[in-house]
Amino acid sequence: MQLPSLPSRDLLADYLPFLIKKGAPRFVTPSGARVHGMLAEFDTPAAVYHAAEKVRDAGYKAWDVHSPFPIHGIDEAMGIKRNLVPVMVAGGGFTGATIGFVMQYWMSAVDYRMLVQGKPFGAWEPFTPITFELGVLFAAFTALFGMLMLNGLPRWNHPLFKKDRFLKSSDDTFFIVIEASDSKFDPRATRELLAGSGSKSVELVEDDE
Repeated sequence: MQLPSLPSRDLLADYLPFLIKKGAPRFVTPSGARVHGMLAEFDTPAAVYHAAEKVRDAGYKAWDVHSPFPIHGIDEAMGIKRNLVPVMVAGGGFTGATIGFVMQYWMSAVDYRMLVQGKPFGAWEPFTPITFELGVLFAAFTALFGMLMLNGLPRWNHPLFKKDRFLKSSDDTFFIVIEASDSKFDPRATRELLAGSGSKSVELVEDDE
């Protein structure tokens, strides 16, 4: 049963449930539970790799592969492009370096001018260590928080954790999960796609919030 599409606030509601409430779900089960997505199980890395290619080619965007160990080339199979973390880190580093330089220049050349060893007020050479260190500091924190933000972390809970089958993803089993928030998600068509991709089993994942 399809309901109105998910509002954008739902993207934050999973991580800040005490501040933001989810809107109406796109899909619900006959019992009225919100549908999180479709879970497919695979026995081998090769099987999940080729299934990922089929999901990618089908045009899905909100989905993921879960594996007990890294699979070489899985990012290409999923169609994952380079993320924004390097750009964010560069921006954070330049911001920190700029703040460090401007702060020292204002202190020594504007706010509290003091002649030191005959150097001009605001000479840039002594500013180098603090400018560098603040650049590194801002870049490091940007990398950390940017990574957490893009990965949707920290998250208090996840609907997949309720599936006993999914616990094997940390041992010897591989999974693909297509989320109901994907614009192409359809319970029947998505199930057929995963079933036809060599999956061992396919099941609906509920999110009872």
